[in-house]
Amino acid sequence: MSSSSVMARILIKGGKVVNDDCTQEADVYIENGVVQQVGRELMIPGGAKVIDASRKLVMPGGIDTSVHLQETFMNASTADDYYSGTKAALAGGTTMVIGHVLPEKNESLLEAYESCRSMADPKACCDYALHVGVTWWGPKVQAEMEKLVREHGVNSFQLFMAYKDMYMLRDGELFQALQHCKDIGAVARVHAENGELVAEGAKEALDLGINGPEGIEISRPEELESEATHRAITIANRVHCPIYLVNVSSMSAGDVVATAKMQGKVVHGETTVAHAVLNGLQYYHQDWAHAAAYVTVPPLRLDPNTPNFLMSLLGNDTLNVVSSDHRPFTINQKAMGKDDFTKIPHGVPGIQDRMSVLWERGVVGGKLDENQFVAVTSSNAAKIYNLYPRKGRIVPGADADIVVWDPEGSKTISVENQVQGGDTNLYEGLRCHGVPIVTISRGRLVYENGVFTCAEGSGKFYPLRTFPDFLYKKMVQREKCTALKPVEREPYTGEVVEGVVSGKRDFGCSDLDTPTRPCTRHGGVRDLHESSFSLSGAQIDDSLPKRSSARILAPPGGRSSGIW
Repeated sequence: MSSSSVMARILIKGGKVVNDDCTQEADVYIENGVVQQVGRELMIPGGAKVIDASRKLVMPGGIDTSVHLQETFMNASTADDYYSGTKAALAGGTTMVIGHVLPEKNESLLEAYESCRSMADPKACCDYALHVGVTWWGPKVQAEMEKLVREHGVNSFQLFMAYKDMYMLRDGELFQALQHCKDIGAVARVHAENGELVAEGAKEALDLGINGPEGIEISRPEELESEATHRAITIANRVHCPIYLVNVSSMSAGDVVATAKMQGKVVHGETTVAHAVLNGLQYYHQDWAHAAAYVTVPPLRLDPNTPNFLMSLLGNDTLNVVSSDHRPFTINQKAMGKDDFTKIPHGVPGIQDRMSVLWERGVVGGKLDENQFVAVTSSNAAKIYNLYPRKGRIVPGADADIVVWDPEGSKTISVENQVQGGDTNLYEGLRCHGVPIVTISRGRLVYENGVFTCAEGSGKFYPLRTFPDFLYKKMVQREKCTALKPVEREPYTGEVVEGVVSGKRDFGCSDLDTPTRPCTRHGGVRDLHESSFSLSGAQIDDSLPKRSSARILAPPGGRSSGIW
């Protein structure tokens, strides 16, 4: 029996198959990279590798929707490339990642995309796809977005309301970009922070002598996120474009998303495992290196209730996806901002620990059940990015991206034994109950009990289709029902008065023709004590001389008794 035949056929026996909507005791038979059968007492050909999943959960492999691998950002290169990053993902139970292409201002989106593909294809160990950032706006960008969608398998674009003078789009540009995303059927990912006020807040903090990591939290308060979140939803609603908000980090922004959903708007939200587990008190740690390790944007929030609140929003489907937003830097790289917090590269690690940490704080913590865990780590992402049910679900015909999960197993997270890059771990010392013991990617056994059997470059780019039903089906129908139409009426046939060509109009004045008022000691406002009678605005008797006031010594009805 050759090794290739063993790897081509796998039987996962005795486990509980967990999908986002149900759990059942069943065996899973895999052949040629695809799930062939799910059930009990399966009839399978010989020569299959048997994996004993007794007392284990068999779940769809995780889909990490935001990772930054082999990327240069804020003058620093991330500590993971597509080999080490995807290898760490597999160790954590994630079988597909979606990376970022972030062109420089005025750089071709197509060229940036091709450059990223050339780096990722020879190194990726698991399936991957790409978001492309719309970091500037113009006819060229619009044409290249359409080409990326039609010819290169891209179906999502990241739009920034933050990073002024770097990536930020103005409201008018955001309006046009969202409209174009709708026209081509793409997923519009929006990073919502008020970039103008963030820039002003950073200047103010530096002027006050605040130059440490705490400045990231001070200069980016959550009201700037919630305001931008509301504005982004409003703009998207005006153009009938589904919107996907990334890195939702605060309670107030979460409330805005919840309100929009209750109003029936097509809004989806993604938070990160760091925001759903940690708080911003870390920025005030006495050790600069410790505080800087947590610098990300939006920042972790100071209110210690925020992680619990975000986890609850995941549990009630207000927020739909948890990503790692993995962008690891070393402490030496973070030290570029040792005297100026605005120069600390933004990013934290998490691609390896995302699922275990979320299980510990979400499922063990009683906020999520096992089906909701599958939804926010895999199934919802598959639906949003048009991968479902080939990914995100264990059914016959689906890709064999599977993780065997031990809910009773445990591990202690440490930077000493991590596979992901970087020299820090945000969850150092956290004991996680619930760990992946086997990871299968496209029918290949790539990780088992701490041993890797994946080869560099064995992963594939996964082209994504446009117009995902999960986002657009409702929106297309809604646009038909709410389309604006002119009122049908008989044409007016009466007399039309000629308009005034010159001279002053006698029916009022425009804002530009506002009559001037005499300046008084009250700053231009009419002093009511200077006349015997007054109303606001210009008076008909303004041209007449004012009467002097007269004291009435004997008023009608007699003098007051004085009791008042």
